[in-house]
Amino acid sequence: MSKIKLPQSYYNWVSIIGTTIAVISLFMIAFLFIVSTLFGEGGAYLGLLIFIVLPVFLVIGLLLIPIGMYFKSKRDKKVTIKKERSWPKVDLNDYRTRNAAMIFGVGTVFFLLLSAVGSYEAFHYTESVEFCGTVCHKVMKPEYTAYQNSSHARVSCVECHVGSGADWYVRSKLSGMYQVYAVLTNVYPKPIPTPIKNLRPARETCEECHWPEKFYSRQLVVEKHYLADDENTEWEINLEMKTGPSHSGLGLQEGIHWHINPSVKVEYIATDSVRQNIPWVRYTNLKTGESQVFEDEDNKLSEEEMSSYEIREMDCMDCHNRPSHDYRPPFRFINEAIAAGDISKDIPEIKMKAMEVLNLDFPTTDSAMQYIQQEVDSYYAEYYEDFYAENKALITQAISAMQHEFSLNVFPEMKVKWNAYHNNIGHMEFNGCFRCHNDKHSTPRGKVISKDCNLCHSIVAQGTPDTLQIGSIKQSLDFVHPNDPYEDWKEYLCVECHIDLY
Repeated sequence: MSKIKLPQSYYNWVSIIGTTIAVISLFMIAFLFIVSTLFGEGGAYLGLLIFIVLPVFLVIGLLLIPIGMYFKSKRDKKVTIKKERSWPKVDLNDYRTRNAAMIFGVGTVFFLLLSAVGSYEAFHYTESVEFCGTVCHKVMKPEYTAYQNSSHARVSCVECHVGSGADWYVRSKLSGMYQVYAVLTNVYPKPIPTPIKNLRPARETCEECHWPEKFYSRQLVVEKHYLADDENTEWEINLEMKTGPSHSGLGLQEGIHWHINPSVKVEYIATDSVRQNIPWVRYTNLKTGESQVFEDEDNKLSEEEMSSYEIREMDCMDCHNRPSHDYRPPFRFINEAIAAGDISKDIPEIKMKAMEVLNLDFPTTDSAMQYIQQEVDSYYAEYYEDFYAENKALITQAISAMQHEFSLNVFPEMKVKWNAYHNNIGHMEFNGCFRCHNDKHSTPRGKVISKDCNLCHSIVAQGTPDTLQIGSIKQSLDFVHPNDPYEDWKEYLCVECHIDLY
């Protein structure tokens, strides 16, 4: 069999190098794809290599082949004297031209088929949770960690951040181009700022699963707190959360989710980028056309200021603004660790000591782990010598639990912790509900947006296990604040005191 020969223009270093790059890239794509498919090895970075990096080199190699041939032909023409210019001749009777055409034709069909499959796989890979969470490991580590421990851990990132349809897919990829640039050049902010600008409306994403008209049920929430005293006194509070009305037949006429009732529209103006300062609210009954404006009496906007701010229609994200990326404060995750038994409540002052240690700022995660270990261990060895000697295993377990919970909620390298982002569910760490429900927003006729706690929940039980107050399902208890006999809490918003305790 005679050796396959190609046009003389192919034999140049640029085309040969291009062929070499293309063949090696194709071989590596096939080999790594087989390895990842059969053995499940490699993870996110292997997918990045197979579907994005190596195909780029394959295309570069293929482009170098005709580029080299073009310049080789151009150089050859300078040597050959011709009387007149003419178009290139494609003569299939010439076996070299015929070989080149056959290779080009078969290669083009194969390349187009490979490109179609590769593009499809690349699309799905870039839409995967693995790609979003682990490729930009340092930048996305806080969000990915919180997401994995959230109620949306089985919902892929793109279902909320992009949604269905080509329009928002293109927008997300255009936005992602700058994000890639920011990561490569190390110019991304720490922490990543929120809220995300131009996020797709919640009714086009959240409401694909959450149906507003079916937000009827009320829920019983049981919270266990442990006081920062010598005995880590347990304090329980049971709340009936009024997410909907008392009876499903009433629809969304009342309850927390009334705010997104399809029959009403609630609009507001926020004067800060994180939407915490809300001086103006407008309620409109879409059935009757009735409209009422509530203004903060201490912070009224002038007409000029009104025109300079965006009027935003309230949706799910105005309260559920951290549905998958919530970083809990120490008091919450330590309470849960004690309730779960990961930290023994028999260790004296463990709640107080944990709060003292975990509220500090650290430059790195490693330095935090070392400090937690050394500080807690040395504290009990010095001040509780007998207890330490007899219960060393409990102390070690408590330290491990503190370190584990810290690693899930605090990320020093990205400057991320609970107070880096406002969480508008509730009113303990941030104003949340009290941004509007503070008894200060009123209409000209004196109607106010009330901060009455019973609008959102009723207390059905509270107190220590041996002195637990129990109410009825129809009548709520008056809130009792632990260690506050004079009820000073009534004079303040929760966050005014609690923000200094975390």
